[in-house]
Amino acid sequence: MGHLDPAALGWLTPALSYVMACTGAALGLRCTVRALAATGRSRRNWLVTAASAIGTGIWTMHYVAMLGFRAAGTDIRHDVPLTLLSPLVAMVVVCVGVFAVGYGHDRGRSLFVGGLTTGLGVASMHYLGMAAVRLHGDVTYDPALVMLSVLIAVVAATAALWAALNIESPVAVTLASLIMGAAVSGMHYTGMFAVSARLSPSAEALPGAAAMQFIFPLAVGLGSYLFLTSDFVALSPTTGQREASASAQRPVESVSP
Repeated sequence: MGHLDPAALGWLTPALSYVMACTGAALGLRCTVRALAATGRSRRNWLVTAASAIGTGIWTMHYVAMLGFRAAGTDIRHDVPLTLLSPLVAMVVVCVGVFAVGYGHDRGRSLFVGGLTTGLGVASMHYLGMAAVRLHGDVTYDPALVMLSVLIAVVAATAALWAALNIESPVAVTLASLIMGAAVSGMHYTGMFAVSARLSPSAEALPGAAAMQFIFPLAVGLGSYLFLTSDFVALSPTTGQREASASAQRPVESVSP
């Protein structure tokens, strides 16, 4: 068996990945809260933004953490098509989950379906990303730890969506995003501890791209998307603010004596 180190750069990659997970969670929760207060096309747009934020945050968290992944005696490469597919899968599955919450009439059922779907989207992104890893050797997984990582993802997603349904205070949403970020990071590293490999050191070139050549620029790009979208959401007026502004701009009817 070969030695695998999920955090060869020390606390740098876990800390940065946690920040990205929290940013995506906070943005997704704020967008979901905005969606629940909106109607029509506006609700749909907010929910799509929420799904893209959560999916992007999860993907960026995963690959920032993967920058610190090392295996003794072998290089590591990433299959480009699978790597590009993983965030799309995450966003689509998470979108189904947040739409279930955004348009569901039975809150309990919507929360169950939304949490389960969103959690499975988080887990599917992680394991699709791991399937894209190329190294000299055979990779296996501990089924118990895999199931535990999926359970963590589902519980974290359900808790986050519950917060979106029941909490509107920015401070409370921030606290919920910190908890969700910790849970998503915990899911990632639980999944990484589930990995073992029988390595076969070789001088043969591996297919795929190195993390710093491909993953790092993409992670920076998606991370920038998160921060820019966060600015947009922060500056965008809420439904109540728009209604108050519209009410203030209505002409006051003069009352004739």
